[in-house]
Formats: sequence, structure tokens, C-alpha cells
Amino acid sequence: MSTSDQNKEVCFYQEWMTLQEQELSELNRAIALKANGCATDAELSQLIDKIMNNFQDYVQKRSLMASADVSPYFAPTWCTSLERSVLWIGGCRPSSYIRLIYALCGLQIESRFAEFLRGARIGNLGELSARQISMVDRLQGNTISEERKLSTRLASLQEDVLDHPLAAIALNSGSHCTDSCGTADEVLDKHGLAMAGILEEADQLRLNTLRELVRILTPPQAVDFIAAGKKLRLCMQDWGKKRDLDHGRN
Repeated sequence: MSTSDQNKEVCFYQEWMTLQEQELSELNRAIALKANGCATDAELSQLIDKIMNNFQDYVQKRSLMASADVSPYFAPTWCTSLERSVLWIGGCRPSSYIRLIYALCGLQIESRFAEFLRGARIGNLGELSARQISMVDRLQGNTISEERKLSTRLASLQEDVLDHPLAAIALNSGSHCTDSCGTADEVLDKHGLAMAGILEEADQLRLNTLRELVRILTPPQAVDFIAAGKKLRLCMQDWGKKRDLDHGRN
């Protein structure tokens, strides 16, 4: 990747994280307005649609940029060490969205358990219906299945490229691997295209899973959920920066 490409990737990531902060502010504002009866479900849905469209735009742009050089997306230097440690094919696991739903639901019930037993309202995500829970459970099963398929394909790609093509090129080259750079580039370019395809499918699974969750939830529930997810994402970045500084990593 050239310096120009690297700068472009860093700027793209920074713009995306800035957008996360802006969207979190909009979501928090919408949550406050809804609590005071000053926002309708239709208005919440409009905000959700805008955020989902931004996500889709991000996925499309990232796919185009990754097609030029995909390797950095699997260990992005623009992320903190903590963020890189939890990556799955260039991002979060789609199933983690569902785990967050369950966590938020449990936390709301736990924090207001006495009121819950009395049948009082305890918060949007603490009031998932039996039908919603069934749909989320089904989505979780399907999502985990798709994750496993992509993980298996990624493992096969990694094994195949090291098992034969590159090993053969290295062993048959002269005293320096630069003697066979042209042949290696051809193999690595082909491998890169396949990896970019896996990344694109993983991004699409993330997008589709989030879309399906938003469809299952009511607008107030979806706004609460997306706001919590963005706050967690931004906190991971902040925690990662602090830990990198603590351990002398710039």
C-alpha cells in the first residue's frame, strides 16, 4: 500500500468514527425527545433509516478501497491494539449485535426487577415480546451459521496460499526471494481478490444482520439499541487508546 493509499484509509476511518459520534448525539437527542413525548415513531424510523443508509454507503466505499489492497483491513494500523484484538474479518462479529440485544434486555430487567415483577414498564429493550425474542433467536442461529461458513472459507484461503503456491515459489527461487517477485505478486494478487471477496461478504452479513434486527425491534427499541452499540464502539476506541499509551504504544 502506498503512502497515499494509507493516508486515504486513515482519513476514511477517522471520518467514519466522527460520523459515529455525530450519530450517537442524534440518537441521544431523539431518545430524550421521545421520553418527553416530543418525537414520534415515524421520526425515529427516519433517523434509523438515515443511519442504516450511512452504514450501507460505508460498506460500499470500503469494498471499493479494499479491492486495491485488502491486507491492511485484516490488521488495520488505524485501529488501536484493543480494537484489532477483537476483529473478525475486518470488523465485529455480526452475532455480537444479537449478544448486545440480550445483554441490554437483561440489564434493564435486572436494574428494575421489582417493577418488572409488578408488570410496570422497565424500558424499551427490557420489554421484548415473546415473538420478538423468538425472531432474534432465529436470527442468531442463522447469523452464527453464516459466520462459521465465512470463517471456514477464510481459513481455507490462508492455508491454500501458504501450502502450495508461495512455498513452491520460495523454494524454487534463487538465494533471494526478490528473484521471484513477479510470480509471487501474481499469486498474492489472486489471493488478495479472494480475501477482498470474503471481507465484502462479511461486511454484507454485518449490514444484513443489523437491518434484520432493526426490522424486529420497534422504533424506540431500535434507537436505544443502535445508540448503545455506537457508545460501546466509541468506548472501545477510547479504552484502546488509553491502553496503548499505558504500554508505550503510539
